[in-house]
Amino acid sequence: MGNAILVWFRRDLRDFDHAALCEALRRGCRVYCAFVFDREILDALEPRRDRRVEFIRESLVELDLALRVRGGALIVRHGWPVSEIPSLAKALAVTAVFTNRDYEPQAKKRDAAVRAALQAQGIAFESFKDQALLDGDEVLTQAGRPYTVFTPYRKAWLKRLSDDDWQPYAAGDGRLAALPGAGGVPTLAEIGFSGSDLRALGIVPGMSGGRQLLADFRLRMARYHQQRDFPALQGGSYLSVHLRFGTVSVRDLVAQAMAAGALRAAAEGAATWLSELIWRDFYFMILDRFPQVCERAFKPAYDAIRWEQGPSADAAFAAWCMGRTGFPLVDAAMRQLNGTGYMHNRLRMLTASFLIKDLGIDWRRGEAYFARQLNDFDLSANNGGWQWVASSGCDAQPYFRIFNPVTQSQRFDPAGRFIRRYLPELAAVPDQFLHAPWRMSLPEQEACGVRIGRDFPAPLVEHAQARLRTLQRYAVVKPGAAP
Repeated sequence: MGNAILVWFRRDLRDFDHAALCEALRRGCRVYCAFVFDREILDALEPRRDRRVEFIRESLVELDLALRVRGGALIVRHGWPVSEIPSLAKALAVTAVFTNRDYEPQAKKRDAAVRAALQAQGIAFESFKDQALLDGDEVLTQAGRPYTVFTPYRKAWLKRLSDDDWQPYAAGDGRLAALPGAGGVPTLAEIGFSGSDLRALGIVPGMSGGRQLLADFRLRMARYHQQRDFPALQGGSYLSVHLRFGTVSVRDLVAQAMAAGALRAAAEGAATWLSELIWRDFYFMILDRFPQVCERAFKPAYDAIRWEQGPSADAAFAAWCMGRTGFPLVDAAMRQLNGTGYMHNRLRMLTASFLIKDLGIDWRRGEAYFARQLNDFDLSANNGGWQWVASSGCDAQPYFRIFNPVTQSQRFDPAGRFIRRYLPELAAVPDQFLHAPWRMSLPEQEACGVRIGRDFPAPLVEHAQARLRTLQRYAVVKPGAAP
C-alpha cells in the first residue's frame, strides 16, 4: 500500500499552492487531510457568535468539497490537537504528519507537544514554510542576526528573493485518501457557536472569496499607493482576513505584484503593495525570534513607562472602545471596528495613537481589544502595529511623533465621507466643523441638529495638553534619563 501521510491544516485553508499538502503528495502514496477546531483557543472566545469561527467553518466546507473532487476529504475534529492529531495519525497508520509552520509562541509550544507525542509512537512530524515568503535564516544581517529595522530588512528581502520563492508549490503523484464514514464539517452549533452577520457584511469565506477579492484588487493595484490611506475610498485589497486564514496564497499575491510591477503604469502601486507583504514577513520574523514582544516592549526601556490607571483611565478606555471620544474620525473608526470587525490600516494607527498618546493608556489594553474585535486578527501584525505606534517596538515611530486626531481627519477624510458613514448624528455638520464639531457655537450646533455633550460627546482631552503629558510620560526612556 505504500506510506501514508496526514496533512494537518491550520491557518492554510486551501487545496492549492499548499506547502505541506504538495510535499505530502510528492512523498506519500496516500495522503489524508485533517483540521482540528482547537478547544484551547475556542473555549476562551466570548461571545459565542464569532465571525472568525464562522469564516473558518465556511472555508472548511469549501475546502472539504475541493478535496472530495480530488478523491479525498477533510477529517474534522473538535478537541485538543495534542491528543487529536496523534490519535488520528495512529488510527490511519500514517508514517508522518505534515503541517505548515506557525510562528506564534503558543502555536510553537503546541507543535512541540504534538511532535513529542507522535515521536513516541514512531511517527515523524515535519513542518514547512507556507504563510511567509521568506522565514527563518533566509534574511539575516551580515553578522548573521535577525533584522530589527524594516528598511534594511526590506532591502535584504528583495535582494534574497528569487523567482523560485514566489512560484507555486508543485504537487507530486500521491493520491488523496478519504476516511470511510467521515462526517464532514460540523455545524457551528456542534462546536458551541452560533451564526454571525458574516454574509450580511458581504464577507465571502473560503478560496472563492479570496479569488473574488484578488480579481477585484488586480484592477485597482496601480492606484494603491495613491488611495490606500483614505478610508472613504476603496483603496485597499481587503484580503487581510484571507491571508490570516490562508484561503489565498502569499506566493500568488507576490506573483500578482511582480506581474503588475512589470507594467510601467502599475509599478508604483505594485511596489507599495509588495512592501506591505514584506512588512508581514518582517512581523512574522520578529514574533518568531523575539517572542517576548507578546507580553513586553521590544525595547525593554519602554516598560518603565507609567500608564494611566484607575477609574478615570478605565472610563476613558471604555469611551475609546465604544467610539465616544468626541474626535469624529477616531470614533468613526472604532464604530467601524465594532460593527464590522474591520478597520482601515490608517485608522488602526490613528486610534492606537489616540489611546496611547492622547489618553495615556497602556498599548497592551488596546492590542487586546483589537485582538477580540478584528476579523483578520493576526498576533504578529497586531502586536507589531501597536508597538510601532507606542514607539516601544522594533523600528517604531519616535516617541515624540504623536498623531493629531484633527489634522489626521482633515488630511485623510477631507470631505467627511467616512465620518458621516459611521457617525450619522454628524451628517448635517458643515464640512468646516466636521473634524472638530466642538468648535461650533451653540447656535451653529442647534442649526445642524447636534448638541455637543448631548448628541455627540465632547472631546475627552485637549490634544495639545495630552501631547505635553505624553512627552513627560516618555521622558523615562529618553537617552540619559533615569531608569
